[in-house]
Amino acid sequence: MRLNDLLIPKKTAIIKKWFALAIDTYPADTAKFLKSQKDPFANPVGRTIYRGLEALFDELLKGMDIENITSHLDPIIRIRAVQNFSPSRAIRFIFFLKTAINKSLGKEIFQEQLIKDWQLFESKIDELSLIAFNLYTQCKEKLFELKANEIKNRTFKAFERAGLVSEIPAEAPNLEPINHITKEASDDV
Repeated sequence: MRLNDLLIPKKTAIIKKWFALAIDTYPADTAKFLKSQKDPFANPVGRTIYRGLEALFDELLKGMDIENITSHLDPIIRIRAVQNFSPSRAIRFIFFLKTAINKSLGKEIFQEQLIKDWQLFESKIDELSLIAFNLYTQCKEKLFELKANEIKNRTFKAFERAGLVSEIPAEAPNLEPINHITKEASDDV
């Protein structure tokens, strides 16, 4: 018996537990809403997280296709980066998959023939967290860049309104009068 043989039949239960644990990282009122609101249009965050977790679980069962994992993890991490989660809090939900599996399978995963499969699966979860951390860092860098550009644009517009800056003309300045003055000065010598 392989670990996947135990995980696949309990996939729905595991994902529901994983989702509930992930949502519990939000404030109580938000978590309650995200768990209870089933309408995907009223709760796009909850839907995005649930669908992402489901796809990530499938990828962990199949293998570790980094591009697929990144595409499923990215929307979740973007949400958490915008919501100002700390890095550890933003990716903590990934480790909750271990808890969800332990609660769903219990002592079954600690059977002697499954220990190596479980250790391999845990290492995949750990690798998933590293991918998530990289994504979170990229998202935060982009957010800081956008904020810096916004501040720069606001400052420039304020200076422009105050008359402290002006646009540089598109045409090159006419240097003829300067040459004329220079020529007169050299004739006087």
